[in-house]
Amino acid sequence: MLSPTVQKLADFFAKFPTVGPRTARRFAFYLIKSDQNEINSLIEAIENLKSKIRLCNLCNKSYESDEQTSGLCAICSDTRRDKTVICVVEKELDLEAIEKTGRFKGLYFIWETNNEEQQFKKLFGRVRKDQIKEIILALDPTPEGRQLALKIQRNLDTGIKITRLGQGLPVGGEIEYADEETITSALEGRK
Repeated sequence: MLSPTVQKLADFFAKFPTVGPRTARRFAFYLIKSDQNEINSLIEAIENLKSKIRLCNLCNKSYESDEQTSGLCAICSDTRRDKTVICVVEKELDLEAIEKTGRFKGLYFIWETNNEEQQFKKLFGRVRKDQIKEIILALDPTPEGRQLALKIQRNLDTGIKITRLGQGLPVGGEIEYADEETITSALEGRK
């Protein structure tokens, strides 16, 4: 049986995506055996995460904030990007996977699942304000991803081209685990 302190830490780690109870306990025991400098570095990294990281006002991507930033991440503030095309993804790891290919030159919108109504307002406001010509629905080919794609398609104004990633991504798979070639093929073959 774990002590209450270790159990509390393991319970916290178990809340992380893909971390089960056994892995969470391993993390806790790793920290028990770590020296104080390593613990202090971890605490500092977590504190910096909350004090320095912001979410982009346009796309919801995280970025490191300083006093010069305009509330936009590096992608949204890049004048070379095509501002008439938005790629909607479910999570930031999906955005990173697509960016890694170097093939997509538009902007993004990370769909935050915790407040669907607010996300619709934010996305549709951008569509109207920025004269968007195409929305690429780069959502995971899971039942939830397909359902979200249908909701977005049904609620968007007509006249905007709506495409989905083409073949290459396996049904039931997740974009963040796909390799660069697969994502490139999916982007090029979008419908």
